[in-house]
Amino acid sequence: MKALKKARKLIENAPESSEARILSALVVALESEAAYPVNDLYKLSFDNFELALDLLKEWRLDRYYMSKVRLLDLSVQLGDMEKAAAAPVAAESSAKAG
Repeated sequence: MKALKKARKLIENAPESSEARILSALVVALESEAAYPVNDLYKLSFDNFELALDLLKEWRLDRYYMSKVRLLDLSVQLGDMEKAAAAPVAAESSAKAG
């Protein structure tokens, strides 16, 4: 999350700069899954270009973790649904046996 913090600080410290605007637009495009003109990245200084690449890497990694969390949540929900569906069957079996 180092690049995310660096980008935030850059944008906070110089919001009127073209570099802050380029990085800000990149973040908005990533979050909204919108198209982004990649050639804008070439307008950045070398250090901020590297920052943008690191930002992309961290964003991708974060999306992977979010997908993993969603998968886990869905799996837990499915397990709960299966338990709930099995509960009436077990109660019915007990009633017939008794």
